[in-house]
Parts: sequence; C-alpha cells; structure tokens
Amino acid sequence: MANKTLFQTIAGALAPKADSFNEAGGRAYTLAPRQALAQFAATGCLNRTYYATAEDQLQQVLKLCENVPTDFIARTALHCRQKGFMKDVPALLCAVLAARDAERLELIFDRVIDDAKMLRNFVQILRSGVTGRKSLGSLPKRLVRRWFETRSDEAIFRSDVGQSPSLADIVKMVHPRPATKTREALYGYLIGRKHEASELPHVVREFEAWKADPAGNPPEVPFQMLTALPLTAEQWQAIARRAPWQMTRMNLNTFARHGVFSVKEITRLIASRLRSEEQVRRAKVFPYQLMAAYHNVGAEVPHEVKEALQDAMEIAISNVPVVAGKVIVAPDVSGSMHSPVTGVRKGATSKVRCIDVAALVAAAFLRQNRDAEVLPFETNVVRVKLNPRDSVMTNAQKLASLPCGGTNCSAVLIDLNARNVQADLVIYVSDNESWMDTPQHGRFGGSATRTMSEWMKFKQRNPKARLVCLDIQPYATTQVKEREDILNIGGFSDSVFQVIAAFASGELTGDHWVGQIDQTPL
Repeated sequence: MANKTLFQTIAGALAPKADSFNEAGGRAYTLAPRQALAQFAATGCLNRTYYATAEDQLQQVLKLCENVPTDFIARTALHCRQKGFMKDVPALLCAVLAARDAERLELIFDRVIDDAKMLRNFVQILRSGVTGRKSLGSLPKRLVRRWFETRSDEAIFRSDVGQSPSLADIVKMVHPRPATKTREALYGYLIGRKHEASELPHVVREFEAWKADPAGNPPEVPFQMLTALPLTAEQWQAIARRAPWQMTRMNLNTFARHGVFSVKEITRLIASRLRSEEQVRRAKVFPYQLMAAYHNVGAEVPHEVKEALQDAMEIAISNVPVVAGKVIVAPDVSGSMHSPVTGVRKGATSKVRCIDVAALVAAAFLRQNRDAEVLPFETNVVRVKLNPRDSVMTNAQKLASLPCGGTNCSAVLIDLNARNVQADLVIYVSDNESWMDTPQHGRFGGSATRTMSEWMKFKQRNPKARLVCLDIQPYATTQVKEREDILNIGGFSDSVFQVIAAFASGELTGDHWVGQIDQTPL
C-alpha cells in the first residue's frame, strides 16, 4: 500500500488558485470584466469608500467599459437603474455610450434617465469630459430635448430643483423648442428671460402669487421650493397632508419641529401613508433607507409614526425568500464595514454604514426563515442570540452593535466545518476584503483563498449546498470563484433578495447574476 501520509485525500486541495489580491492585501479572485462592471453599477456611488477613492472607482468603471461590449454596458445601466434603483453609475454608463454607441444609448435613454435627478447626473458627467467628450453632441442633445418634450409643463416646473447643473442650465444647453405659448413662457421663466407671465402654467402663476402674498395654504409645489420661506405651523401641516411618501420619510423630524404632529388626525394620516404597501412599493425605497429613518427620528416624532416605519420595513423585505432546508447567514461586522454604505461625500455622507445593511439582510432572512442560523464574523465568528420573532429593526440593531476586528471571511466556514454543520444555503454579506486568512507564502507558487478551500470541504458533507456572496461595496475581487454552486452578487436594494431566491431554488445557473443582466431587454 502507498504511503498514506503522502497520498492522503485533502479536502479543498484542488480549489482554484487565487489570481489576485484585494484592496486589503488578501488573496482573492478577480471578477471577470462583465461581473466587475455589474458589481460597480449595483454598489458604486462614485464616492470615497473604506479602501478606494472616488477617482479610483471612476477609472475602474471606465477601464471595465473598454473590455465589455456596448450591448452589455447598456443592459447593465438599465438593470441597475430599474432593479437596483442606482443613480450615479447608470448615468455614467449612459455617458460612456454617448461616446461609443449612440444606437444603444437611444434604446435605453428614456428608461435610465427617467427623472430630473438622473438627467442632471447624465449632463454633468458628459460635460465633465471623463468619457472622452465635453460637449453634449447632436444625439445626446436630441435625447435631452425629447426628455423635455415628453413631460408636461407642470412636471417640468416641479423638476426644477437641484443645481450643478440646474434644469435651467440644461434648457440653455439644448434649446428645446416650445410647442405652445405656455411652454415658451415656462422656459423663459426657468432661465430668467423675458416671458409672458399670463401664459405661464397655472401652478407657476399660483406659486408666484403666493410668494408675493404668502397667506393661507402654500400651493402644491415641491417641498424644496418652500423650505426657505417663513411658514406657519398651519402651513406646515398643509404640506404634510399632501406630501409624497419619500418626502414624508425624509422629513419626519422637520415636521415634528414645526408642530405637524400636534394634530392627531395628521399623525394618523402620516402613519397610514408610511405603512401603505402600495406607496412603499411605488417609492422604490431601499430597506436600509427605512432603517435610517427609524434610527434618525427624534423623540418628538410620535410612537405611532415610528411603528409605521417598522411596518414599512416588513413590506420592503417581504420578498426575502423562504428557503427549503437549513440557511446560514453570515454578516460581516469587521472594521471596514463601519464605513458609510454609499461612500464619503462632503456634506452629504450617509449615516447608514455597510454593517447596518449586512445586519439588515441577516435579520430579514431570519424573519422569513425562523430556523436560520446567523453567524456574524470579523477575525472570528461572533456568537449572538437573536429571536426571529423580534422585528427586523430590533435584530438588525443588535447585530450592528457587535464589537469589530479584522476581516476573516473563512471564519464562518471554518466554524461550520469544525461543527460538522449540515446546511443548504450559506449567505455572506460583506465587502469581501478578507485579509486575516491570507498565508504569507502560498504552496507551489500560489494557493486558493481560505474561504474557497473551506467551501470545498463544506461541500463534501453538503453536496447540494449553495453559497451566495452578497458584496455591498464597489470592488473588483471576490473570495470565492464563480461556478454553478456559487453566486457572487452586488447591491443593497431589495431586488437582490429576488436573485438569491432564484439561485437558492436552482433557477439560476451558468453566469448567474450576469446572466440575468444579459436577459434584460433593450
């Protein structure tokens, strides 16, 4: 018999060798260009993150765009705008198409550049010159003019909020042709030129008349147009009565400061609005935005309204899959996860951290899968007891308050293998910047990541198990190599739950997430 010491079977020994190092210096696998572009589009906000500057992200996206077909660029922009509700990178991808493939840009423009914020993003990026041109050019100008032509006079007026560029700046750039005297007067009003005031849309005339004599209820105009004006408590209450869902969520403390909640009827109205399933769906709210609203509301906001935010959260995460079999959820609670989820931006940095999103995803899965095991990790697995009957908000807050250390993604699988755990689905929620489990010297000139090796050991006991790595930061590496039983996905909207559900049930195969983007109709 041959020497058993020399020829013993080593689980995980045939794992693919790592081909890169991540931003933290640990062994990693480089995402393929299409996978990496999808990752940046689903998570990137072009702001400084824990490991990368905004400039680094921009250059990464532009470089990746050079290595993928324009067809995929267009589908990625469309998918991540419509499914992931992202803004910055989809607008950037449209600007790239303006220089590389006008036909593809025209196909997706109206569906990606679907509101005034996206229009301002697109024009700002294109005129910056980062995609190879500083002028809009004939086709982009025509598409922007079409954006104006397909909107009503009132819709254009209501879109006139925000700067750099403002909507008026864009009107001056593209010179849209007014089809009516009302539209001609509106364009003149927006850009500060001579116009016939009597021809202005009714809402504009009403707003200007109210500014001249601000008595009674303010007109129904965007909230941002009123905040600089001296308003009475009754006027604030009138604003709150008709506020749309997102504006309500974002201004609960403002309403409290101005006496809105002193009227019980309005308090009930706002609570009813926040917990309305129809309005929550229509608002396309990120679950983490509800968490931010819940934790940021002051003591003056009534308990009924805070409870409504929790109800809205349950609606927002209701598409978390119920998975047949045992589920393990591993939220990363390491130091880098305490950075803002949308990056650092001067004067506008989100209070919501990556760890808050990871905790939220873990709590949501526990809510829907009551026997799931939640294993937070940093240097090692952190033991925590969670009650699946508690609200998502409560469990997420408990997870986010755990102590932090270095990043060791393999810690969870090491723990599962040591305990001989049987499971059907393992979900990581991390920035994938594992570094504490990287050896100083790899065998034979290179080795697999420790996470990949441990997964292969886990698969020996659980041959049908699947692994999902949900990455919530815009980096181009991962800890496990994509294959039939491994899904690498990015993002933090509730749409990722749908992808995980499809993968867990065996509906996704092959390229997994990228395959879904490829199927996005142009």
